[in-house]
Order: sequence, then structure tokens, then C-alpha cells
Amino acid sequence: MVVGNRAWLQQNGIGLSAAQEQHASSFEARGATVIFVASNETLAGMIALADEPKPEAAAVVAHLQREGVMVWMVSGDNERTAKHIASRLGITNVLAGVKPQHKAERVKALQDTGRHVAMVGDGINDAPALAIADVGIAVGSGTDVAIETADVVLMKSMLHDVVTTLHLSAVVMRRIKLNFFWAICYNVVGIPVAAGALYPYFLIKIPPMFAGFAMAMSSVSVVCSSLLLRCYAPPPLKLKRKNGMVDMV
Repeated sequence: MVVGNRAWLQQNGIGLSAAQEQHASSFEARGATVIFVASNETLAGMIALADEPKPEAAAVVAHLQREGVMVWMVSGDNERTAKHIASRLGITNVLAGVKPQHKAERVKALQDTGRHVAMVGDGINDAPALAIADVGIAVGSGTDVAIETADVVLMKSMLHDVVTTLHLSAVVMRRIKLNFFWAICYNVVGIPVAAGALYPYFLIKIPPMFAGFAMAMSSVSVVCSSLLLRCYAPPPLKLKRKNGMVDMV
């Protein structure tokens, strides 16, 4: 008995008739993955498996695209199934029938064009791509290999957290740059004044105890600025439900 996809059947010398091919294509056009079962070099049946996208997937894709993020769908499924799912989610960049090593190659190809790549995956096949991506994001309900390989794990397995991850990282980087800016400004101004640079001209000097206090307050201001991140709120997604999916309003 042989069980597998078209390629596996071909490797075992089993072909499909025109009617069987048409029947399988009808399943794939509806977003199902077809598993073929053959016995004695003859097709005995087909098993159609369909994996529904997460309800919030379309809204997350739309939000990322509005933010200027190029979204790719890289799947090991056949082309008809992958394109059907991609069309439901609003994804135009689709690669289908991709093996695990080819997923990593695609990530590397995007990086070679100067892009920063974040890879979201949950399976064993995604692990190589998660490892090579600039940011690997694993879904918490995924395989242990994907979770161990990724840089970020979505503990709630909600795709909306992908948006939160990217947005929060940008907010944190802006805060770091702001803290550096004020720290540099303080040192550029404060150190010369504390060293007596203004005394020969304006008779202005800072006693050591006040200079030490000012230095301490500089550190406190940076800490307080960082603590404001506790007030962070993820960007809202305005959602509406339509045909079982959640779309951007």
C-alpha cells in the first residue's frame, strides 16, 4: 500500500486518470490537501484534509500590509490549496510545495535583498527558516522544535500577537533611542559645566554635591522613562466577522 501526495505516487510508478485528477483538483480548489491511497499500483481512494485559517488571520495580514510589511505565505501544500488559502487571507505573495530547506533558502533570498525577515511558523518543517530569519516567531501550540528554535514564542497562540510583537519592539527601540539622546545631551552640557568650563567667563560653577545629585537624577530620569513602557497598549484591530473569517473594518 502506498499513501502520500502526487510526487510520492509518481515515485512509486502510480499514475492518475483524467477523472481522478479532476476529482483531486476539485478538493484542492476548495483549500483541501489531498492524500492519495493506492494498493497494488492502483489508486484506491483519496483523503481530503482541510486546515482552517485562524479567525483573526485575515485582519492581521491586512494590518501588517497597511504598515508596509511585505507578507509572504510559504507552504509545503500544493499550489491550488496554498493559493486558495492565500486568497482568503489577502496574501498575494505565495510559494507552494516548498520543502523545509527551501523555506530557509527563501528567507535567505529575502535577506540578500536587504530586507529584515520575520518568520512565523509552528511546525517541524518551519524550524530551519525560523533559525535563519532575523526574528523567528513560533506559535505556542506548535511543535517543540519550532518553539526551541524561535526567538519569540506566542504563548496564547493568537496571531494578533505577531502585530503586538513587531509594534512593541519598535516602541522599545524608540524609547532606547530617546533615553540615549537625553543622556548624551545631559553629559555634553553637564560635564563641562561641572568641570568649571563656564567659571572663567560667567563665574558659574557647580558644587560637587550638586553635580553628583544631578548625575543621579539623570539616571532616575532614564529609569522613569523606561518604566513608562508599563503603560504600553497593543495597537487595536477593528474587526468584523464575515464568512467565518475576521476582516479589518
